[in-house]
Amino acid sequence: MQIQPEKRHARRPARAAAIIALLFLALNTPVQPAAAPSQAVIEQYCIDCHDAAMNEGGLDFDAVDVNNPAADPALWENVLVKLLHRRMPPEGKRRPDEAAYDGMIAHLAASIDRAAATHPNPGRTDTFRRLTRTEYRNAIRDLLDLDIEVKSLLPKDDLSHGFDNIAAGGLSPTLLERYLAAAKKIAALAIGRPLAAPGSEIIAVPLDLTQESHLDGLPFGTRGGAAVRHNFPLDAEYELQLRLTRNRNEKVEGLNQPHVLELLLDGAFVHRFTVKPPGGKENHDKVDRHMNVRIPVTAGPHTLGAVFVRKTAALIESDRQPYLAHFNADRHARTQPALYSISVIGPYNATGPGDTPSRRRIFADHPAGASGEDGSAKTIISTLMRRAYRRPVTDGDLEAPLRFYQEAKEQEGFEAGIEMALRAILVSPHFLFRIEAVPADAPANAPYRVPGVQLASRLSFFLWSSIPDDELLDKAIEGQLGNPQVLARQVRRMLADKRSTALVNNFAAQWLYLRNLEAAYPAPRLFLDFDDNLRQAMRRETELFFESILREDRGVLDFLRADYTFVNERLAKHYGISNIYGSRFRRIQLAANSMRGGLLAQASILTVTSYATRTSPVLRGKWILDNILGTPPKPPLPEAPPLKEKSEPGALPSMRARIAQHREDKVCASCHNMIDPLGLALENYDAIGRWRTEDEGAPIDATGRLADGSAFDGAAELQRAILNRPELFVATVAKKLLTYALGRGLEHYDAPAVRKIVNDARQDDYRFSSLILGIVNSTPFQMRNAE
Repeated sequence: MQIQPEKRHARRPARAAAIIALLFLALNTPVQPAAAPSQAVIEQYCIDCHDAAMNEGGLDFDAVDVNNPAADPALWENVLVKLLHRRMPPEGKRRPDEAAYDGMIAHLAASIDRAAATHPNPGRTDTFRRLTRTEYRNAIRDLLDLDIEVKSLLPKDDLSHGFDNIAAGGLSPTLLERYLAAAKKIAALAIGRPLAAPGSEIIAVPLDLTQESHLDGLPFGTRGGAAVRHNFPLDAEYELQLRLTRNRNEKVEGLNQPHVLELLLDGAFVHRFTVKPPGGKENHDKVDRHMNVRIPVTAGPHTLGAVFVRKTAALIESDRQPYLAHFNADRHARTQPALYSISVIGPYNATGPGDTPSRRRIFADHPAGASGEDGSAKTIISTLMRRAYRRPVTDGDLEAPLRFYQEAKEQEGFEAGIEMALRAILVSPHFLFRIEAVPADAPANAPYRVPGVQLASRLSFFLWSSIPDDELLDKAIEGQLGNPQVLARQVRRMLADKRSTALVNNFAAQWLYLRNLEAAYPAPRLFLDFDDNLRQAMRRETELFFESILREDRGVLDFLRADYTFVNERLAKHYGISNIYGSRFRRIQLAANSMRGGLLAQASILTVTSYATRTSPVLRGKWILDNILGTPPKPPLPEAPPLKEKSEPGALPSMRARIAQHREDKVCASCHNMIDPLGLALENYDAIGRWRTEDEGAPIDATGRLADGSAFDGAAELQRAILNRPELFVATVAKKLLTYALGRGLEHYDAPAVRKIVNDARQDDYRFSSLILGIVNSTPFQMRNAE
């Protein structure tokens, strides 16, 4: 029940006296000039629900000091979020005007930020944080100049707060065994040691890849096939096997006439195979058994390719246009054969380790003779350890690896000793873990500035998801990273380096859920056009879009307001964009009335926020709240009923009607009132991101309102409504980047740092580099609590 103003004031003479006193103070002293307006706003708009009697949400303004928010920053940061997003007072209640909102927010933020500047609380990252699978792969690449596939070596990392570098904790016995096995394999491959016996590796092509047209990265005049990177361990002979895709009856699909398949190595022709349909009563068991060849290959990374020679238009290519030829078992069979796998077996008749990038990186100081081996070994091992451990190496650090080196050298020679030492380095906690030990001179139970070498690791794992390079590590050891100008130059250098692509394929892939595309399989009977070609094109569009903002140092608001995107023919056909041909991606300017500007209109995001059979306004709305507005809703309660499907008794026909029906349950209403309007704004896009105006004959209603009252109709207007208060989206990007950079979830005491990052970036049009520099210079990034 709403209390009448006169009755409310009669109950609170003490508060009235306090207000008079505060007004007197405001007139006679400059201290806390915004206090009285804030008290008045609470008295007028908030106290009805948040007093000792009502205590809505567990908040009683009678029990807190409005004029000293710094005394309880956790509470007031929560209030700030509600005010910033206009969530309070709730819809239907009287609300302050914008000036009152802004004044209240400014007062609260200024008070908390002043206290935070005087008594900083940078939080505390874990002392030991294990490298994620992605970080491990990148660290091996930069340490040994060796690119490995880690999915078969290490388990997938768990997510926390949206990123996998937060929950990476201890080392179980099972995981330790995986690291030991990985170190053994990697060290042997890097050094080029002979294998005990030939091995084999099968590289499979995605089963739903359409191979009826040219694929990006393969020679023109070809169709289908695949190109894969493979590390050959030795200079030797290798047997290469090609196999074709079969249907559920074990017949090679589309094999109605002869086809020519070419094998390529680094783009050069190696061998040509002709595959023919079996004659008479012969089955398909042997039609591709002749597609084996043994060839000499030098050690190191090479690109293997297998492609079909494209037939002339007079034959099969005219039967169906490539972009209509998508298939699966529930639609129709292939019209032409497709590559299933490439197998590499070997090595045979090895002649030596070869001259590989990893050997050049490791053996920069190769001894001329036996007398110099131990000296060279110490130089090689100490150099590797310095890079792997991300810090200067002591004599104590060298003892164990040198002992392993000596033992293996005595039995098998110099290079075997280096390999054994490398294995020891790769399983050391100093490599596998990011260790942030408290310096001996740090004050107890107080914040301290992160030492230079630890700051270098924070910076490199933030921007590169990898170890520092020699230049950054040298600056750290010399103590130069404490100089803001030097630090800024290093940040800009690292952003310009190709390794910063990790911000695309690691940060953005997690922030925007791009990793989830791999597991997206829309119902094939409903979405006839979906195949792996489209899946990969969707992901590539968003990656190129994010990278353009990174490389061109554009304002992060372009994530929502950009008038351009990236497409190839496959994606352009999906979007209904004409005059785009070929598999190559190119940047296109969008028309003023285009439905494709900004993240919310990209098929990758629309697909991963849908179910296999239909769109999901709830998933889409939740994604917007979490990743665009930065206010993730609470998890659904166990007793919350599921949304009724169309086929269920009593279900209404349209999605909007069923969502409204779902909100009638009081358990669901509080969250869904925030979630549903945002998700429904994207209903013009189906479950794989195609534009539509109807859903099963019913016109789509994509209207809604934000919590601040801004009305919208569809995704474009929703993006514009969000951009009316750009600081909310920029703050979300800053929070996501800071969470990823720190490797921990953000707490209320991180909010002043986020506000400073956003305010400083505003002076530079919210450029991407401004956010990055703001994070690197922030208190939580540069400092750590000692307790």
